[in-house]
Amino acid sequence: MKQSQQKAQACIIWMHGLGADASDMVGLSEQLKVHDKSIRHVFMDAPVRPVTLNAGMIMPAWYDILGTALVDREDKEGIEQSNLLIREVMDSIVAEGFEYSQIFLAGFSQGGAMALYTGLHTPTRLGGLIALSAYLPLATLSKPVLDKNTPFFIASGQLDPLVLPLMTMKTREYLEAYGYNHISYHQYPMGHSVCFEELEDLSLWLNSQIKEL
Repeated sequence: MKQSQQKAQACIIWMHGLGADASDMVGLSEQLKVHDKSIRHVFMDAPVRPVTLNAGMIMPAWYDILGTALVDREDKEGIEQSNLLIREVMDSIVAEGFEYSQIFLAGFSQGGAMALYTGLHTPTRLGGLIALSAYLPLATLSKPVLDKNTPFFIASGQLDPLVLPLMTMKTREYLEAYGYNHISYHQYPMGHSVCFEELEDLSLWLNSQIKEL
């Protein structure tokens, strides 16, 4: 885990995608236009594990992927293990003096899935949840306990062949069904990636949320 060292108004915990590492999220965060804000960035590395979809290849993964239909036969054990790792980091940040309402969970793809899962199972208000090209795993197994005033930034690619746009839309519908109405939802003409317009929108959203802290 890597992190920036500075006094901050907010802390963003970043989770990378399958097979990547913390440096991916470092690069993404450096492109955000929030330089006038005091933000602490924490970059987590996923555990290394075999991934069934990739012929059992060992790589950084928050949980195993068992097939191309991501929500079928989900790796509940792996998701819960990573949930505990993220929660430990959140607790350590609170122990340093941050409030939970100053913490943002953010991630791309698998990392975004974990941001959603861990955030929705946190019984308080968070600064926000950021899910880029992601979806909510294990959605049917439990009800969310996160405070309804927590804001969301959810973005997806209209041409994404991995996390299909329909999956992200269903996540939005799930959130709305449970009364989460502070959702900034965006789609972009891209595949499974991040684009300039997305970073611009995320920067604007972060500036507005941190201004209210």
